[in-house]
Amino acid sequence: MVLSAIPGVGERLAMKITDHFGSEEKALSTLRSGDIGQIAEIDGISPKRALALARSAIGDNGQFLATKEAEKLHQKLIDNISIHIASKATKNRLQLLTPVIDNTDRVRKVNDAIDFLNKNSDYEQLLRKQLGNIVPTKNTNDRYDRVVVSPYPIDELKNYCRVLNPAESETWKDYTVFSKVTWIGSGAPSETPDGWIVLGSNPQKEVILPEKTLDWFTKNLKVINSLCEVLALLESTDSKSKFNDYIKSSVKGLAQLPELIYSLTAEGDTKKAEDAKDALWSFVKNLESEVNEEVEQAMNDAKLALSGAELLEALADGTGFQRKLKQATGHVIDSSMHEATNRLAELLEGTGVKCPPVIFTSDWPAKIDRQVIDRLDTSLEKKIQANKSDHIYTMARKLGPLKDLCETAVRNLIDCDLWLTIARWSNDNNCTMPAMVDHGIWVESGRHILLGVEADPVTYGIGNAAPKDDQQSLALLTGANSGGKTTLLELLAHTCILAHMGLPVPAKRAKVGRVESMHILAKAVGTQSAGALEQTLVDLAQVVSDPTPKLILADELEAITEPGAGARIIAGMLLAARAQKDTSMMLVTHLAPAIVKASGCNDLRVDGIEARGLDANLELIVDRNPIRNHLAKSTPELIVKRLVERSDGGAKTLFSDILNMF
Repeated sequence: MVLSAIPGVGERLAMKITDHFGSEEKALSTLRSGDIGQIAEIDGISPKRALALARSAIGDNGQFLATKEAEKLHQKLIDNISIHIASKATKNRLQLLTPVIDNTDRVRKVNDAIDFLNKNSDYEQLLRKQLGNIVPTKNTNDRYDRVVVSPYPIDELKNYCRVLNPAESETWKDYTVFSKVTWIGSGAPSETPDGWIVLGSNPQKEVILPEKTLDWFTKNLKVINSLCEVLALLESTDSKSKFNDYIKSSVKGLAQLPELIYSLTAEGDTKKAEDAKDALWSFVKNLESEVNEEVEQAMNDAKLALSGAELLEALADGTGFQRKLKQATGHVIDSSMHEATNRLAELLEGTGVKCPPVIFTSDWPAKIDRQVIDRLDTSLEKKIQANKSDHIYTMARKLGPLKDLCETAVRNLIDCDLWLTIARWSNDNNCTMPAMVDHGIWVESGRHILLGVEADPVTYGIGNAAPKDDQQSLALLTGANSGGKTTLLELLAHTCILAHMGLPVPAKRAKVGRVESMHILAKAVGTQSAGALEQTLVDLAQVVSDPTPKLILADELEAITEPGAGARIIAGMLLAARAQKDTSMMLVTHLAPAIVKASGCNDLRVDGIEARGLDANLELIVDRNPIRNHLAKSTPELIVKRLVERSDGGAKTLFSDILNMF
C-alpha cells in the first residue's frame, strides 16, 4: 500500500507526510498505529483529519456508521471502553476500532485476551503497571556540533548537523579544525584524532551521528525502561497462553536491551575525568596553601648555628648566606612539594592524563604554575571528549539496530493494551461474544451499559437472527413513555456496532446479522419546514430503498410532520424497506394503528412495552421486555391517574374528570 492510495491523500500530501516521518513505511506504520498526535503535528492536518486518515489507512471506508447518531453512539461506546486503558496511547488506538465486515482477527485477539486475563490476574496487574508507561516514542530535533565528512550527500542528517563533501584537493587534515568529526570512506587518518569517528564507505546509519541515536534512547528512557521491565516480567512468568505468546512476539529481538541501557547510563573513565576536571583548580590552590603552611611550620622548629666568622662572611656575602640557608631548609620544601605532586597524581589517576613532574614555579613561597594547570585542564577536556566519542560510538553501534525494534515493540504493546482493555471492559460488564449470522439481530438478556444505572435485561430480536416466531424483518415498537423504547433501540445499536467491531456485547447471548451499514434515525424535534421536510423525505427514501445489507433503527419519525401525514409517509417507507430482503428495521412509534392502516397490510409486526400500573410510590411499573405482536397502552392514562393522587382542590377534580374519559 502507498500513501497516495489512501482516500483523502494526494501526491502532495503523501510527500508531506513522508518527509515528516522520514519514510513512507514509517508514515504508514504511524497511521495504522493510530498515533493521532504525531500525525496532527504535520502542518495543515487537524486532529480530526488525522483520525480520518488513520481510519482510512486500516481500511475503514466510513460507510458503516451511516448517520451522525450512529457515530455518536459509537463514540460513547469507545469512551466507555477507554475507562479501562492502561496506556494513554491506547485511547487514540481505540478510535481506530470501527466496525468492519471481516472481524475474524479481532474476535480471536479479544478471546485470547479475555482468556489470558482470567487465568493470569496477578501477572496482568504487574503488566498493566508497565503498559501505563508505554507511549509512542518521540524523535529528537536537536542540532549537534559534530561535522560529517562524506563523499556523498546525506540529506536526512542536514537538519541535525553539518554535512560536508570534501573536494578532491582536500585531505583529512583540512578538517582538524573541527573537534568532532565523522569521516566516511577513504582518505581517513591512520591514527584517529580524539573526538573523531572513522567509518567505511557504507556505514551503519545510526553511528554516523551517534549523539542523535543515543539522544533518542535518552529522551525515551522512561518508555525504554518499561520495555525492559516487560522483558523481565516475561522471563519471570511461566504463563502458557496464546496472548502471552503475542506479548513475547511484541518485544522480539530486545533481549540485550536491559544490559545495553544500563551500560548507556553507567559511569566509567569519563566520569573520573569529569570529576578531576571539575575539582582541578580548587584542588591545586589548596595544595599551594598546604605546602606553604607545612614549610612554615617546619621552619619554626629549624635551627641554624653560625660561628662569628660565618656571621661576618654573611654580612660580606649575602649570596653565600642564602645558599647556606637553602641547604639547611631545602629538604623541607622539596619534601612538601613532592608530596603535593603525588597527591595531584592521585587525583588524575584513572583519567588517562599524566601528572607533570613539576607543578610549582618557585620554592618559597610556593607558587603553582598556572600554565601547567591550564595544560592539564585542556588535556582533561580532550580526554573527556575522546572518551565520550568512543563511548557514544560504541553504544550507538550496539543500540542503533534496536531503535526500530523498540518502536515496533511500543506499537505492539499498545496494541496488547488495546485488547486487554477490551477484555477488562468485557469482564466488568459481563459481556459475551455474539454469533455473526446472515440477517437480523437478537439479544438475550441484553443490557444498556451507558445509562449510569443497573439496566433491566431485555430479550428481543428481528429478522432471521431471532427465534422462529419473531423473524419478521420489520417491527413497530409501541408503549409507555419512559418505558424503555429508546433504550431498547440503543441497545440494539450498541450490539450491532460492537459485533461488527469484533467485540463482546452486554448480553447473555446475541446473534447479529452482517450488514454494510447501520442507520439510526433519531427523534425529530418540532415540525419541520416544507424545505426541511422535503430533504428529510429524500434522505429517508434513499435509505429504505437501498438494497445493500443494513440495519435501520428509527425513533418516532412521525414527528417530522403532522400525525396523519406522518403515518402515511412512514407506511410508505416501511413498505419500501420491506421490499429489500437484506434490510432489517425497527421503528419506535406512537402511531402504530394509523401506520398499519395506511400501509394496507395486516401482517406488519407491532410489539409493545407495557406499563402495568403504579407502585406504592406512584412510579410506573414497566415490563421492559416487549410483548410480541401486542399494541401496548400508552402512559398518559397512568400519568393522569398519578396526578389525581398527587393533586388537590380544583386540579384534583379536573384530573379526575379527565381520567374518567379514558
